[in-house]
Amino acid sequence: MVFSNDTEVALQSAVNLINSAPIDLLPDGSVSGADRLATLAELDAFVAAEQFSGSREHSAAELAAVRDMRAELRTIWTAGEDTAVERVNALLAGARALPQLVRHDQWDWHLHATAPAAPLAQRMGVEAAMALVDVIRSKELGRLKVCAAGDCRAVLIDLSKNRSRRYCDTGNCGNRAHVAAYRRRKSAQT
Repeated sequence: MVFSNDTEVALQSAVNLINSAPIDLLPDGSVSGADRLATLAELDAFVAAEQFSGSREHSAAELAAVRDMRAELRTIWTAGEDTAVERVNALLAGARALPQLVRHDQWDWHLHATAPAAPLAQRMGVEAAMALVDVIRSKELGRLKVCAAGDCRAVLIDLSKNRSRRYCDTGNCGNRAHVAAYRRRKSAQT
């Protein structure tokens, strides 16, 4: 295991949040695809799937704030160390984060750094920021990646021992790349 379990869970939740935005890269450099956080119902399903605890507003403002946080996390994910540190610190300071051990639902002791009544987007951002603190302190920013498929801009967390993961889990990017490579090899043999 590269990081503690709660750090890995928070990093994967951040990946899932970032990748809920349209991620298909078109030849002209624009992005297309479905936004999987377009409605309050989709946000409700996301929060349930990712098991975020705490209060909810169930409002358009909450949805907009989560979508803004999604963009901020993408910026951190793809930034260099200095920018990532600056933005992580800003997230933590803006929330007046106060790390504390908590246990709830089926989760054993883990860190929360916001009150359960804090806004959902703030809780999501701080949880990701706390996990990113571990990534940065461990000098493992190289594990935060963007999918290597030319037509995808999804992000991923590479938790493999040899840091070899290149493709996201959002579609079949890895399979498509491997099939294309196979076909190139076969055509070169003829």
